[in-house]
Amino acid sequence: MRIAYLACRLTLPDSPERRPDAIEHDQMIACFHAAFAARGATIEAISWDDDTADWSQFDAVLIGSAWDYQDNLESFLDHIAEIESQTKLFNDCATVRWNCRKTYLRDLAERGVRTVPTAWLDRPTDADIAQAFDALGSDSLVIKRQVGANAEGQFRLKRGDPVPPMPEPMMAQPFLLAIQSEGEMSLVFVDGAFSHGLIKSATDGDYRIQSSYGGREERYTPDAADTASATSILETLDETPLYARVDMVRGADGEMLLMELELVEPFLYPLQADGLGARIYDALARRLKTI
Repeated sequence: MRIAYLACRLTLPDSPERRPDAIEHDQMIACFHAAFAARGATIEAISWDDDTADWSQFDAVLIGSAWDYQDNLESFLDHIAEIESQTKLFNDCATVRWNCRKTYLRDLAERGVRTVPTAWLDRPTDADIAQAFDALGSDSLVIKRQVGANAEGQFRLKRGDPVPPMPEPMMAQPFLLAIQSEGEMSLVFVDGAFSHGLIKSATDGDYRIQSSYGGREERYTPDAADTASATSILETLDETPLYARVDMVRGADGEMLLMELELVEPFLYPLQADGLGARIYDALARRLKTI
């Protein structure tokens, strides 16, 4: 089995300007390489916009560290559609098109998923932001891009703060104190089955839990209720994704709220897992019917 791992130019090792979080790309490749090689398979990292790649030579393509897609969305979607016309793509193009815009949270809320309350600001103005404070009943908001990743272009604003320029569609959510007190819980699933969990915490003085901002991770064994909350979210989907990361935060009532459902290019935290590479290989092999 020959697999391509879809990266971007700034996460590949030969990039002269590698992203600060490219170490996470290296961790994923090391995890997959060891597991795949032990089973006589290969995995090769290629930038999603490499027009010299012959995708038909691969049994499947995994979308991995394509961590600049949010700034090149239409080109990215065109490229993965072309890839899917030549080989199997995971997760598939339809899933990516739906999940790449955070408006998917609105769809999930309509299906009964408990999500973090959100105000959608397609063309945010000062008045829109002021109204969002009132609508969400909070004096502290986190403003995110509707198409975004790694907290880039994100703001935390308190009521009365000056509003920075926001030229893109945005979304506003109340700042949840649980992010600082307990952290964000991530539950990773492979082919619909729970794989492993972790808690992501921000460094002192920040609220962003990504490693680029000093965030840290530790293993976390969710209890049955938390696992059931994450599983129930996946069960609302029309199809089971090959991989999924369910990011949740605890609400004031103690119940889990969905922060993000990551189905495009999530980092799967292999250092907090045992046997992740083997689970991905086995799931791929089943779907490709090679075992």
